[in-house]
Amino acid sequence: MATAAESVATPARTEAAHRTSLTGWILRALVSAHVVAILGQPVFAGVYLSGDYDGLGWHAAGANAVTSIGYLQVIAAIMVWIRLRQVGPFLATMAVVAAETVQYFAGMSGALWLHIPLGVMTVVAVVVQFIAVWRRPLQRRPAEQKDTEDA
Repeated sequence: MATAAESVATPARTEAAHRTSLTGWILRALVSAHVVAILGQPVFAGVYLSGDYDGLGWHAAGANAVTSIGYLQVIAAIMVWIRLRQVGPFLATMAVVAAETVQYFAGMSGALWLHIPLGVMTVVAVVVQFIAVWRRPLQRRPAEQKDTEDA
């Protein structure tokens, strides 16, 4: 037997899911893949630091995956901006991808003083982005109406 709270909450979630456009679902899928890939990075680094040197190869492969997914996410965020008139996901994605790119090259050059703290920040940023894209439906915003009154 369903309670009153459950019967009210379920249709709202279902309605929100139906309001998200295909472009929004693509962005959600890429952000979801991005968060899974980036959460593996500290694990691979920990494997390496615990003495298993194969972990460094896994960490490098993970870095390539995270970076590639990030660049695909940029394309999806551009589509969200164009088709849904939402610039926020694009700006957030560009900030994350810029940080990931700096972090990638810092890791390749061995600049751990930058690589590790920037890695923590990018993991947190992608998790926050994941929450943001799944919290609300991604749908087209209405065009802004220009005020046609003469002053």
